Amino acid sequence: MELLFLLNYYWLILITILILGQSFLMQALKKLIPFVANRYFIACLAFVIWMLFFDQRNFFLQRDRADELEKLEQAKSYYEKEISTTQDQLNNLQSNPGAVEKYARERYLLRREGEEVYLFEDTAVASSEKNK
Repeated sequence: MELLFLLNYYWLILITILILGQSFLMQALKKLIPFVANRYFIACLAFVIWMLFFDQRNFFLQRDRADELEKLEQAKSYYEKEISTTQDQLNNLQSNPGAVEKYARERYLLRREGEEVYLFEDTAVASSEKNK
C-alpha cells in the first residue's frame, strides 16, 4: 500500500513539473514571438544569412582567401630572405677573388692544372635514396 502511494506521489510530481515546464516554455515563446515577428529583425536576419552564404564575398570565401594570403605572405618572406642571401653571395663573389675560386671549385668541380679532384659520396643519403 505504501509503495503504491509513493509511486502515485512520484507520478504526481512528474506531471506537475511537466505542466510547469510547459507553462514556462509558453511564456518564453509569448515574449519571443513579437521580437521574432518584427520586420526589422526579419530584415536583419535575412541580410546576415545572405552575407554569410549567398554573396560573392561570403564569409567562407573570405576565410579561404585570408588563409591563402597568409601562405603567400610566408612565401614572400621566404623568397625575400633567399634574395638577400643570394645578393650577399653575389657581393662576396664580386669583391673577393678567393671566393670566386672557392665557388668554382665547389659548384662546378673546376681544378687547376696538375690537380686531381676526389668526390666523396655520402653513403647514408645514397642508401636512403635506393630504398625509396
